Parts: sequence; C-alpha cells; structure tokens
Amino acid sequence: MPTGQRKDPLRNFRFRIEIDGIQQAGFSEVSGFDNTVDVIDYREGTDPTHVRKLSGLTKYGNITLKWGITDSMEIYNWHKAVVDGNVQRKNISIIAVDEAGSDKARWEIVNAWPTKYDPPDFNAKGNDVAIETLEIVHEGMTRVS
Repeated sequence: MPTGQRKDPLRNFRFRIEIDGIQQAGFSEVSGFDNTVDVIDYREGTDPTHVRKLSGLTKYGNITLKWGITDSMEIYNWHKAVVDGNVQRKNISIIAVDEAGSDKARWEIVNAWPTKYDPPDFNAKGNDVAIETLEIVHEGMTRVS
C-alpha cells in the first residue's frame, strides 16, 4: 500500500439494497444475512478416542429489511403473492457504500422470498417514522466484492 493511503473501515449506515425488479426507497436497516456450516461429530470404531469434525449442511439466516412506509406497494405485493400461493423468488444485492458514494462491498443473495411482513405500529402520542419490516428467506449468499 502506498505511503499515506489508508483503508478505513466502511460505515454501517451507508448501504443500499437492490431487489430484482423492485424499486424501493431507502431502507433504514438490513440485518441477519449470515451463514453457518453445521458440524458433524463422527468416529469409527478404529479411530482414536476423540471425534472427527466433518462439515454438514450450510444454513443461511433470514434477512430482515426495515424502511419507512411510503405509498409504494411493491414490497408488500411481493409478500402478498407468497400469501396467495405464488412464491416469486428474487435475487437481492446488499451493497456497502463509502463516504464518496462508491460501491465497496457487495453480497449477492439468491432465490429469496418474503416469509413475514410486519406493518408499522401507530401511536397518536408519538412522532416516530412508521416502519415496515419484511423477513426474507433465501438459499445462498456470496460476497462478491
């Protein structure tokens, strides 16, 4: 790395979400996109007295998206299609953006579909933004940059 050029960590509040065919205003939060590989303990009768660790199934965590409600119905309609028995799997990109607005890290999510929709809570005494929440299941995640 040339002298004087730092690589600062990216900020967690600068990101955007791309969902196949859905143009949605900014999301305020995305969480839960993780993966875990199960561990299988295995031992044959002729092995030493400890178990071997084998890799098992890979599991992907559900993704939660939160955003301030607008008059857009696209995300709700995606979930409504699932409720009506028409699961529409989509690919999603989660992109971390640097201070200059350039894409710096990207995760590709495949075969995603919404499993839970949570409309906002309303309170006449409050002044908070009304937040919608969508929980999404998927079949794979890869960091591509």
